[in-house]
Amino acid sequence: MDAIENAPVLQSRYRWAQRGDINAFFGLMLDNVGNMILMASLLVGLFGFPTEFVLTKMIPGTAVGVLVGDLIFTAMAFRLAKRSGRSDVTAMPLGLDTPSTFGAVSLIIGPAYRHALTDLHLEPLAAARHAWFIGVAMILASGVLKLVCSLFSGFVRRSVPRAGLLGSLAAIALVIISFLPLIDIAAQPIAGMVALAVILATLTARWELPGRIPGALAALILGCLIYYGLHLAGLGPGLGAESQRPTGALRAVLPIPASDWLGWFQSSWQEALGYLPVALPLALATVVGGIDCTESASAAGDEYPTGQIIAAEGFATVVGGLFGGVIQSTPYIGHPAYKAMGARTAYVLATALFVGAAGIFGFFGWFFFLIPKAVVFPILIFVGLEITSQSFQATERRHFPAVALACVPALAYLALLTLGQVLPEAKPFTELSPSLQGWIQTVTMLSGGFIVTSLLWATMLTHMIDGKLRAAACVLVLAGVFSWFGIIHSPLPAGPIVPPTAAMEHLRKEGRYKASAFQTPYHWAFGYGAMAGILLLIGRFGRPAPPELAAENKAI
Repeated sequence: MDAIENAPVLQSRYRWAQRGDINAFFGLMLDNVGNMILMASLLVGLFGFPTEFVLTKMIPGTAVGVLVGDLIFTAMAFRLAKRSGRSDVTAMPLGLDTPSTFGAVSLIIGPAYRHALTDLHLEPLAAARHAWFIGVAMILASGVLKLVCSLFSGFVRRSVPRAGLLGSLAAIALVIISFLPLIDIAAQPIAGMVALAVILATLTARWELPGRIPGALAALILGCLIYYGLHLAGLGPGLGAESQRPTGALRAVLPIPASDWLGWFQSSWQEALGYLPVALPLALATVVGGIDCTESASAAGDEYPTGQIIAAEGFATVVGGLFGGVIQSTPYIGHPAYKAMGARTAYVLATALFVGAAGIFGFFGWFFFLIPKAVVFPILIFVGLEITSQSFQATERRHFPAVALACVPALAYLALLTLGQVLPEAKPFTELSPSLQGWIQTVTMLSGGFIVTSLLWATMLTHMIDGKLRAAACVLVLAGVFSWFGIIHSPLPAGPIVPPTAAMEHLRKEGRYKASAFQTPYHWAFGYGAMAGILLLIGRFGRPAPPELAAENKAI
């Protein structure tokens, strides 16, 4: 009997490719391609970047980050299979971080480009290069932060309440990721809504199509058939703008901007520093998300070392930045779903090779030109819903109000984004009525650094719910310091990190001083200080929730 118990476990042959990898590949690949299309669409359509610059400078390095990360995850899956002797190991999925796609484009690269055009008076290509280098600086800083955090992944998770980090993530997912793509879907409602129906039925509700056709692929094919069918019938727009047509045949493009970037950084590091409050919380959120993804994979039966997973995504992010990438890579939350599909490792390897080749050899440009946004963006709706759902599922129910509160600053950013589309066609700010100026300035400050604001507000409320009023007061003091220097609630549209005196001087020059006279950085800082004082007084003289109510809240 002892001989049987002590006998070595027989090594099973690792079945690294199965039929389930096909469906998983299309889901993971289209998610990444959709993020790259989203990035290019926002940069070109919303901010006016030169199309060729985006496709040849920003896309290749961004794709390299996915290539490197997924290759590392492929190797880790083979290593786990060899070490465990199991034949059913599933590789963890990695791809472009969707919140960072919106955050980097809408809050860093896009505003930097407009600043370079209007304030620095650069030509479009020079302005695009300036904004690109800022994006590279932020992605390198994010990658370095993740590499450092890989050494202290447990401490990072313990030091920040889950509702705080996941709340800020849910804010981006629900308010921005799930809404902005919906505008393009609604612009072509027949093709877009049909594709969305297929995505929701197959990926969210988990219905299986006849012949086990991958849901993401079916949505893409059916949506394109309807879209171009309507065009042939004279009822649709057809191909994209002629300016977005790729200029030539396939070619190898892999920029290495290191030497030029270093020269630029010596003179522009102060401007780049102002965008760290946006970039670093996004990176920190992916660290916690990576930890959660690793635990999720462990619960599904695949034990990956947490530190190595975080280090792999950090390394992939840094490598992508070195080749000009501007969006960070991160583990995806769908490992258990891919494992349930029967996927193993081939889907991650195939995604690495496909996305990497698309970026390096330039055929992504044809995807950007030929695939209608209304057809591919439903996959982003699914991603936004999944992130929001996971944020609530991974949070204790009593902390749900904190997650919900984190979404409020993102609503202000959404309102400001809408104003940005309308105001250029209307009057200049100084010619608007005083009441409208005040409303716009208030929304501007509410949205300034909204990712950090969401994190702080959710963390504060989490501590309050847990009865830790001193900890909540400390968070509010930190928020006051951040608002003093414009890290959050900056009164300036570009949101630079400057002392209050410099901020007020800028407001005078731009004609915005009167509109923000009663909500300056001083007002915000002292407002947060007053909130902290009130909480300390309540903690000193008030009474906590009755034991039976506290026990009921914890049990919920």
